[in-house]
Amino acid sequence: MSEGLVEAVARAFAADGPIAAGDAGFSPRPQQDAMAQRIARAVDAREALVAEAGTGVGKTYAYLVPLLLSGRRALVSTATKSLQDQLFLRDLPRLARMLNVPVRMALLKGRASYLCRYRLLQAQAEAQLPDRFAARALQRVAVWAQGTASGDLAEIEGLDDRSPVIPLVTSTRENCLGTECAEYRACHVMNARREAMAADLVVVNHHLFFADLALRDSGVAELLPTVDVAVFDEAHQLVEAGVQFLGTLLSTGQAIDLGRDLLACGLRDARGLAPWSDLQAGIEHAARELRLAAAGSVREVRAMLKVRWDERAAELAEPLTALAAAAAAAAEAAAHVEAAAPDFPKLEQRCRDLAALAGRFRDEAAPGQVRWIDLTPQQARLVESPLDIRDMLTQQRALAPKAWVFTSATLGDDEALSWFTSSTGLEDASRLRVGSPFDYAAHARVWVPKALPLPNAAGHPAAVGALAARCAAALGGRTFVLTTTLRVLPQIAQAIHDQAAALGRTLTVLVQGSEPRRALLQRYGDGHGCVLVGSQSFWEGIDMPGDALQCVLIDKLPFPPPGDPLVEARVRQLREQGRNPFEDYFVAEAAVSLKQGAGRLIRTETDRGLLVLCDPRVRQMGYGRRLIAALPPMGRIGEESAALDWLAELALGH
Repeated sequence: MSEGLVEAVARAFAADGPIAAGDAGFSPRPQQDAMAQRIARAVDAREALVAEAGTGVGKTYAYLVPLLLSGRRALVSTATKSLQDQLFLRDLPRLARMLNVPVRMALLKGRASYLCRYRLLQAQAEAQLPDRFAARALQRVAVWAQGTASGDLAEIEGLDDRSPVIPLVTSTRENCLGTECAEYRACHVMNARREAMAADLVVVNHHLFFADLALRDSGVAELLPTVDVAVFDEAHQLVEAGVQFLGTLLSTGQAIDLGRDLLACGLRDARGLAPWSDLQAGIEHAARELRLAAAGSVREVRAMLKVRWDERAAELAEPLTALAAAAAAAAEAAAHVEAAAPDFPKLEQRCRDLAALAGRFRDEAAPGQVRWIDLTPQQARLVESPLDIRDMLTQQRALAPKAWVFTSATLGDDEALSWFTSSTGLEDASRLRVGSPFDYAAHARVWVPKALPLPNAAGHPAAVGALAARCAAALGGRTFVLTTTLRVLPQIAQAIHDQAAALGRTLTVLVQGSEPRRALLQRYGDGHGCVLVGSQSFWEGIDMPGDALQCVLIDKLPFPPPGDPLVEARVRQLREQGRNPFEDYFVAEAAVSLKQGAGRLIRTETDRGLLVLCDPRVRQMGYGRRLIAALPPMGRIGEESAALDWLAELALGH
């Protein structure tokens, strides 16, 4: 094996190297050097590597530098579209300039991220918009469309991801007309794919990666065999993304959209040739009955709710039969007028696919698959999925020799990183663990209060809120409370208000759900006088360096919810393998989630803070030692008085 790449990587990260010369804030870190050189060896040898890198290692540069210097064709996948944009728009161009490496880069997202010019024209002509805000948003999209080169909707400042306009101006695999489309030559989706196929380095996201391998719809399936290196950043999210997107999905929203598209096209291009209104009404009625059957006794859904399949299977049979029949009738009508417009053959296929899906979910699940129902305020989604991504990744790794690199700050709590490797089939991969360069012992403390009620006690949320108020009062705000469920957010927020009033202090309490996440974080600002109370979406992906966040309270240990259908299926699988589900799954999952939540606290070498675990089981149960050991090596605090003294010291900036 050539040492050329390893040596080039070492030179790049040297104190007198090109990165130090191009970035005034850079300083060499042994942990980053070790990771970058190990990735260089994996790239050279075309091997699989699983690398856990603690906060502050600089893992992004540690994998990008070997990729750029290798000259090999590469695919980089990360967890979210915003991280994609950060890599493509900031990190990669900066590094390519500093290293003086000519590289052709491309950004590839899913269809729903790109404007469809054909559907924009349709929306302008005939869309039924819900309110004046949607009308205004459509007008903004139309103005922007005249000048955009990429068609990426992320370019439109302030366009909400949940805007009802987005589905109207983007295509799906089902409704895309392909080469039949009048706008095909100027299609932004096709242009993005062409650029990806011509690029040296392509940035995608995990959802797109798996959705495309399942549906072959966005270009990744064609791209993957042509690359020499595949890197997965934020790899701790890989399994859940794979389980969601490798599965089979039937949503009531998908059925209602199909009915509306059928009606619009029928009335526009084949009026009087079929009872289009009746056909649309049949599909929509069956979809709404399916949504009601899926919800059962659940009357109000505020966030996503997972429902066990066996709780609803009997009630679903009749609406699924009705939906299959309505879709089949619509398919026949579309087939009879297929020459009237290019949309009709697509509509016919979508109707036949929907009928087949309804029939599939009416029958028993395939062996090795788990089913569940996702309920949201808008729709019900029936899902059938594998339990993990072992088989898929094993197949992909066998297809062509390439380097596979999986990295994250949290991939397990043992040297084998078994939490990650066992669910991905990567037990044979090389492993690397590099710790954080931060001095946690000097700068951070962890405290497990003795006097709090157990998490299942009625008074626990109020006790957590009161404690959060005392901590925030000592610190002057700058506090996050992270919860494991949405249900307790209002109780904790109210208790913070009440305790702050009793202490004669004014605290601004910001609660997840009261406004979009970005707006909440903007209001939080430098944190002074603020407490933010949030659930899962605030456990990771939040970067608040400096003194804006110096106290994080976690309400209880983040064990997987035992009633979750996926959790139950994994427990059964582990029992069948003769393993201990609590130790091998529940505690391992909690350790990884706890590390993610704790990771919000210390983001730079100079940050200081306090982590409060508001769950007495950490002290009382044997697994508590394992969970504490999984955290960075923070100093321990035993009493509330010492914790408040530490916060008062932080408030003074000492």
